[in-house]
Amino acid sequence: MAPAVMLTLFLAGGCVETLENRFVFFPDKRIEATPRDRGLAYEEIYFQTTDGFNLNGWWIPGTGSPLTILWLHGNGGNISYRLDNITLRHNLLGTNIFIFDYREYGRSEGRASEEGTYRDAEAAIRYLRGRKDVDPTKIIFLGESLGSAVAVEMATRHDCAALILESPFLSIPEMAKVSLPFLPISSFLQTRYDTLSKIEQVRAPLLIVHGENDEIVPFQHGQRLFEAAREPKEFYGIKGARHNDLYLVGGLAYLETLNRFLGRVTRNTTPSP
Repeated sequence: MAPAVMLTLFLAGGCVETLENRFVFFPDKRIEATPRDRGLAYEEIYFQTTDGFNLNGWWIPGTGSPLTILWLHGNGGNISYRLDNITLRHNLLGTNIFIFDYREYGRSEGRASEEGTYRDAEAAIRYLRGRKDVDPTKIIFLGESLGSAVAVEMATRHDCAALILESPFLSIPEMAKVSLPFLPISSFLQTRYDTLSKIEQVRAPLLIVHGENDEIVPFQHGQRLFEAAREPKEFYGIKGARHNDLYLVGGLAYLETLNRFLGRVTRNTTPSP
């Protein structure tokens, strides 16, 4: 069957929205473990969005760093899927970490959407800025995969000490071309997450990290975003890393790179005596 005929039948069947939801969001409601299972002190946090949904997250206090990482996770699973990564970062970076689930993920209410994830991140920023133990000038936005698009959007709206993007992509339409090359639906998708058009607006120090063997988001997406971004910026490619194993393949070398980057951020955000 010709691609044009396939597309016509697909659209006539009203399947775009269904496919779009399955293509973009993969939530899991089951929390498999908590930081306590990894020996970490933490607070179970519930906070509310402006449109009335209760979201769930974890506050993991740091071990000396004045920085706080707002962790915007990817499109699969929930916060419990990131426990090993959380533990490594906590032990080796020493920053406060706040990670939460978007609506529909984990114990958070609602149904996931692009606008919903932006509202969720806005609520998380408000929550952090309201904590007495958080310096609002030292909040780092960390976005992984889908969360990278949310992090960039937030960095265009709010000041942050720095922006870290792991395995970022150009936009959902561009990802559709990669994942579904046989089905030309990119122009029909309502979900955009158009990071490429927004990255130039970001003024915070930027670190982009991408696995050179990423099988989901092409390595070139990270490179193109880096080229479009303003200075100061850094790019760190991890040889042999795929989409979901940056912290495993990158190991200590990657964490040391993060430490150096965060060290510069700390120096640049510390007021002169």
